[in-house]
Amino acid sequence: MTPAALELMPRIFQRLVWLDEGLQKRLHDAGWPDVSRAQSMVMLNVTSGNVRPADIARSLGVSRQAVHVTIGQMSELGILTLVADPANGRNKLVQLTAFGEEMRHAAQNAMTGMLATLEARIGEGRLAALTDALNADWGPND
Repeated sequence: MTPAALELMPRIFQRLVWLDEGLQKRLHDAGWPDVSRAQSMVMLNVTSGNVRPADIARSLGVSRQAVHVTIGQMSELGILTLVADPANGRNKLVQLTAFGEEMRHAAQNAMTGMLATLEARIGEGRLAALTDALNADWGPND
């Protein structure tokens, strides 16, 4: 295995931070409320269809309590709300508010701009190859 391959995990994490910091800066500059990285990761899960707090916690590798605290903070900002699960009234689902939907659209526009910047920096082919590699089925983690 090459030394570069051994650096895969830190490199992916660094690039995630690059994307999140760029997104946060663009949203801040456009007048949107600042959110923490944890809040950003919860919003990413919700917009990807992962709307049960327990599933979000599992996805992020944190406790359900931590996710509930983050959801509470985002509710105070008017971004998210908890609603009853129609399939099981004992459970709650996370939903974007109208304000949260507007913020999601702003975030998508910011990401489009960031990807255009990234494509200009690393090239269309390299960006396509990176996307293909990340979208590939990596199989079970055993």
